[in-house]
Amino acid sequence: MANRKGKAVIFSAPSGSGKTTIVKHLIKTNPDLGFSISACTRDKRGRSEENGKDYYFLTPEEFKKKIDTHDFIEWEEVYPGNFYGTLKEEIQRIWNEGKNVIFDVDVKGGLNLKEYFKDQALAIFVKVPTLEDLRERLNDRKTENEDALSQRLFKAKFEMSFEDKFDITLLNENLDDALAKAQQLYDEFKVMP
Repeated sequence: MANRKGKAVIFSAPSGSGKTTIVKHLIKTNPDLGFSISACTRDKRGRSEENGKDYYFLTPEEFKKKIDTHDFIEWEEVYPGNFYGTLKEEIQRIWNEGKNVIFDVDVKGGLNLKEYFKDQALAIFVKVPTLEDLRERLNDRKTENEDALSQRLFKAKFEMSFEDKFDITLLNENLDDALAKAQQLYDEFKVMP
């Protein structure tokens, strides 16, 4: 795959744990990081999401064709009918820019990426203190109906059982503390051989 190899920083967490906020902060403050845009088959959330910036929005048919042609490092059906994946060409694009790649992915995707990149990856599990905190955060987003919220919480309980498979856990109880710790983790990782 590689013309150039860089490092990979993987942030994974149950939905609502704050990983996206942490990743966006790191990208903003570290010009040597490039965000890996995932491909997905879900609909855009509101008017704020853009194709090629937030996700590559594909039809299920387009996504399945890319599976058949082995264009993904990893992919999965996260929710019934909703596929997400990491395109090989996306990683190469970032590395060709001379940057390390940063991921914002679900737990299964994070573990698959960790396995793929091996020692060139730092896999960070972001968690909140309790499931009740997670419920409140998801409620505050106002993007879920009660069924979707229940589905996300059920999935979150399962995902939390994989915390020990990651290199490190980042507790997001206080956002400023979590952002500082995430920066420290990246600073230490990027200088490792």
